[in-house]
Amino acid sequence: MSLNARLPFEEVIHRFALYGEFEGAQSFGKGHINNTYRSVWNQAGTRVRYTHQRINERVFARPGEVMENIERVTKHITAGLVRDEMGDRSRRVLTVIPAKDGKPWARDDEGGWWRTYLFIEGSHTLEVTSTPEEARFLGKSIACFQRQLADLGSPRLHETIPGFHDMEKRYARFYEALSGDCRGRAKDARGEIDFMRENEERGAVLIRALREGTIPERVCHNDTKINNILIDDESSQALCVIDLDTVMPGASLFDVGDLIRTVATRAAEDERDLSRVDFDLVFFEALMDGYLSEALQFLTPAETALLCESGRNITQIMGLRFLTDYLEGDHYYHTERPDHNMDRCRTQIALIKSMDAKWGEAEKIAARRWKLNSGG
Repeated sequence: MSLNARLPFEEVIHRFALYGEFEGAQSFGKGHINNTYRSVWNQAGTRVRYTHQRINERVFARPGEVMENIERVTKHITAGLVRDEMGDRSRRVLTVIPAKDGKPWARDDEGGWWRTYLFIEGSHTLEVTSTPEEARFLGKSIACFQRQLADLGSPRLHETIPGFHDMEKRYARFYEALSGDCRGRAKDARGEIDFMRENEERGAVLIRALREGTIPERVCHNDTKINNILIDDESSQALCVIDLDTVMPGASLFDVGDLIRTVATRAAEDERDLSRVDFDLVFFEALMDGYLSEALQFLTPAETALLCESGRNITQIMGLRFLTDYLEGDHYYHTERPDHNMDRCRTQIALIKSMDAKWGEAEKIAARRWKLNSGG
């Protein structure tokens, strides 16, 4: 879309505390959930860019609570950066631009909810990890994010999507979709359905450990796929974590698990050639090294014992979610081709099978990296 093309949200942009001359806007990003745009402003001769998103109310039923969480989290991280005298702070955490009435959101004429961030220049994201060094700094960046929020304190953050990583609730939704089979698709997913049934009990390990208090509740991101980490164009090091809609109470292992799922394989999430889906132990070890270099400051022994399980668990829950959305008619995730959600599901199952084939080696690696990072 042309930078000068008029977009339907142009009016709501001017409800935010933005100054200077508006030059134009265009669609931006490849997110599954929210519609994202980028605008350009001339501020006293300097071109400044902002990111604007319409919050998907079908996914986030209480957008105001989403933004309250994000505002608290970003202010807390910023205060920590100031305390530690970190430079380049506006690139190390998202900057929420308030509306002119002071709220962290604005509403359009149709009642839609919008937010605005300062655009972080000179940065990019990855879709697939290509080197062990990338895996290492991605792991370290998420551990740093968790550490920055470890002392957030009361009140408890809102649960923006209740039961987001609750495997038992996800299975209930799956069985409901399977029973209804509104699109008649179950017959084409028999193998995938059987796999999910066979793995139901093991899939509940993390949520039961959290519910029973075996592992602690923490503030975590809950959606740490690698393209939610901004990377500096020049240094190739991580800058900050983005897409904060799902930052809420959870388990540190939810974040670690999604990192393992997306970093320890070089196959895309929707890879159709399943022979390319492989659990890469070299990348896994680099990821564990980076993560534990920061996370051992706050992890408990019970959490470290479940590191390998976390990767399998989150891969399973994502496969289950893709399969459920497929059965329901592809209304949650954006799809670009027929059976796109089924392709995603099959990739997750292939990755789980590769993890299982290398399970003993992975556990030895996790134990070794824990020992080395703890000075043992």
